[in-house]
Amino acid sequence: MSETTIEQLRIPDSLDGDLAADFLEAVEVSRLVRRHTWGNDELAYTAEELFDQCHDPYEWYVVLVARKGGAIVGRAGIALPLDDNTELAHVTLDVLPTAEGMGLGRKLLEAAETFVRGENRQIVMVETNHPAATLEEGTGDPIPATHGSGVLPMSSREARFAFSAGYDLEQVEQFSACALPVRAGLTEELAAKAARTHNSGYAIHQWVDSCPEEWAQDIARLEQSLGPDGVAQEPWDVARLREAEELSVLTGRHSMVSAAECLETGALVAFTSISILGHRSDVAFQDDTVVELSHKGKDVGLLIKVSNMDQLVREFPQARTVYTWNAPENSYMLSVNAELGYVSAGMTGQWRKDFNAV
Repeated sequence: MSETTIEQLRIPDSLDGDLAADFLEAVEVSRLVRRHTWGNDELAYTAEELFDQCHDPYEWYVVLVARKGGAIVGRAGIALPLDDNTELAHVTLDVLPTAEGMGLGRKLLEAAETFVRGENRQIVMVETNHPAATLEEGTGDPIPATHGSGVLPMSSREARFAFSAGYDLEQVEQFSACALPVRAGLTEELAAKAARTHNSGYAIHQWVDSCPEEWAQDIARLEQSLGPDGVAQEPWDVARLREAEELSVLTGRHSMVSAAECLETGALVAFTSISILGHRSDVAFQDDTVVELSHKGKDVGLLIKVSNMDQLVREFPQARTVYTWNAPENSYMLSVNAELGYVSAGMTGQWRKDFNAV
């Protein structure tokens, strides 16, 4: 039986030539794992996307690979923020289905933790993915999340793996998909419903990639708004907004934003954004949706999400699927998504290990 080895992957200078062969093989491992998990490869990084991530000026991205008989059969991606949250490291594990049951996941995670400790990071976050079909089979011994109302069953192999490795389940999110195009007339119907609720008290403003200067301060303020636990988010201002927009454009990503202006005050009070990756325009991702507390309960969230779906179809008619993640307790946004045609595909778990607490 051939020995399994784990080593750090050299990031090539380009995707051309023999020096990129190992990098491309590691990308293929990730693609096959996601296809096995979700039934398609729409959530898999392309080689270009992972290459861009490895050159992100705000994040150091390291890849460890597991080899068996010379072939790469698993990988651990380690993302280390360089600007904010420098105590954190995010680890993504991929092991080929044909190599499962050999302890490779544990070996990769241990190697990643050793690397992280060497970089003086105190907290490691690991994500587990749980398709809806596997959760329906899971029974007994629920693991409750530290934040929110989500749970995962101990009968899940992925949950059991993270739990046995000493990780605490911090948060669970519902993962949903919406097939495009949506039913003809649906967005018009939902926009009319929203208008009846808030008596047409809001105007919609839209843009792609760059926020108009007149709304930049409002968007920064909304980004800075308090989180669900009453804890302020990372500092946001117009300079940081422009920096984020510039980085997005440099990686080829496009962002579509729809924001709601309160006609009584003239200020933006809500926005939502959808991203299209630079190297794959058939898949879109629903990003942040923020509504000021005083404007909740008026279907403003429905209004902006419907408007942004229209913008997506108009600007990127080739898009075929939109994916989104929501906290299970966010019943309003889940109901809005259901009205738009989102269907639950499963759950993702965010697991945390604090080395200072071990």
